Amino acid sequence: MAVDRLSVFKTYKLYVGGKFPRSESGRVYEVQDSKGKWLANAPLSSRKDARDAVVAARKAQGGWAGATAYNRGQVLYRVAEMLEGRREQFVREVADAEGLSKSKAAAVVDAAIDRWVWYAGWTDKIAQVVGGANPVAGPFFNLSTPEPTGVVAVLAPQESSFLGLVSVIAPVIATGNTAVVIASEEAPLPALSLGEVLATSDVPGGVVNILTGRTAEIAAPLAAHQDVNAIDLTGAGAELARDLEIAAADNLKRVLRPQPVDFSADPGTHRLTAFLETKTVWHPTGSLGASGSAY
Repeated sequence: MAVDRLSVFKTYKLYVGGKFPRSESGRVYEVQDSKGKWLANAPLSSRKDARDAVVAARKAQGGWAGATAYNRGQVLYRVAEMLEGRREQFVREVADAEGLSKSKAAAVVDAAIDRWVWYAGWTDKIAQVVGGANPVAGPFFNLSTPEPTGVVAVLAPQESSFLGLVSVIAPVIATGNTAVVIASEEAPLPALSLGEVLATSDVPGGVVNILTGRTAEIAAPLAAHQDVNAIDLTGAGAELARDLEIAAADNLKRVLRPQPVDFSADPGTHRLTAFLETKTVWHPTGSLGASGSAY
């Protein structure tokens, strides 16, 4: 027997500190598909939301950076497992957001999940690539090790709502940083759904915080924020990127400048190393006896 039902519309919310708040301002904006059809109302984040996200990211940063690299890899892999379980939802959202056929959207989602797995595998290997023992003159051990930069503001790509999004978030957190992410302004729904996945995986609250709204409005306070250590300008246009880079110079933030990116190509390791600092330690060797031999 056919029964008429009321449509149950989804209420999308921000993802900050492991919770799902509405925007502090109470504002929303309409999100439309590629054909101009209404999809949902997304939160229109305020400067206060941006500051709250930084507080959450800073609170989580010490514990996340202090976890073993192997453990971070396990956590990231768990996210991939959860994404795989919600694959059809993301296929639908990516198809709507980017105007793709279902088959092309499925290929994008599969690539994004594979990309997440790829970065999960790098968590305990990147130190061997960019760190190690340095040959020095004198009776010293000289060791260089990579350490996370800290809190990273990430402007997600505007056009690639999911594969691009994953490609900028995963390397930031894989290396022990925490992230405040500004989702694609026109296509934010896959990012907000990713927040739901992160919340139900093993990622500690505050490691990733997702904001939606006007990119320029949210990015300005993040670029100038004294407790943000770095900023990825991938999703900024040329004029906005210039203004944000000037603001970021005030506390010597690391800046990853925007450049054309084919997110379907091999990502390499440059996004993993973009937000790492190198710590070098000198340690004297010890003498083993009168012969002068040392270890």
